[in-house]
Amino acid sequence: MKLSSLILMSFLLVIHFSCKTNAITGRKQLKLISDSELQNMAIIEYRQFLSKENVLNNNIYKNAIMVKNVGKRISNAITKYYKLQNLSSELVGYNWEYNLVDSKQVNAWCMPGGKIVVYTGLLPITKNEDALAVVMGHEIAHALAKHGNERMSQSMLQQFGNLALAIAVNNKPKETQDAFLNAYGVGSSLGFILPHSRKQELEADKFGLRFAALAGYNIREAIPLWNRMKATSGNNGSTEFLNTHPAEDRRISELSKIMDETIRVYFRPNIN
Repeated sequence: MKLSSLILMSFLLVIHFSCKTNAITGRKQLKLISDSELQNMAIIEYRQFLSKENVLNNNIYKNAIMVKNVGKRISNAITKYYKLQNLSSELVGYNWEYNLVDSKQVNAWCMPGGKIVVYTGLLPITKNEDALAVVMGHEIAHALAKHGNERMSQSMLQQFGNLALAIAVNNKPKETQDAFLNAYGVGSSLGFILPHSRKQELEADKFGLRFAALAGYNIREAIPLWNRMKATSGNNGSTEFLNTHPAEDRRISELSKIMDETIRVYFRPNIN
């Protein structure tokens, strides 16, 4: 057998055995990196990011307290929901953190293990706690649906090839770090940030709404939120969120279709 054929066969085998079915979406996705590896990377990158940014104390600042409270309500709801669905193993290694960063960027993201950041530039668009919960639920859904792992795996496979991938991950060169940051939409200094696919966005919308509803939030705020988000497109050069999360008419249409059923099945009034 020719060398080229062996390489191709090896490549196809890697793809085959690296495709895993996601526990909440039911969709097969490429996962070349283990959850524990990504969570370890997230701890390091999250700490480095926070050390360089103006993080508002979530025991003092009103908006920082709001971000922390929303994050806690959603993560607690997810923990209960996953337990009922016998999916608690999916949350192994999750140590939730929620921070508000003082920045004009209109952005938010969630790393593996529940490492969340919201930028102050997002708050004039969310305007209220319910809309903020929709955004945070959406970002958490990206993490739990393992979209970052999927994107990073695709990026690294293309960049390094299957034979060099293990070496690249283990040694964590700058290219691996950049692939991680790109996959999770962190920072604006990386130049090109790959947008989420339409499929990933619709999944994050669906499950993000579900998580926010489980936490007792008014998820109908999602429609005016995304209309406001769409209106900012092209008017703010620091709107990284719109680079990675394109706000399209289809999103609003799809959200409208699932809104009533999501509220009927998943809404849990907050009794705290």
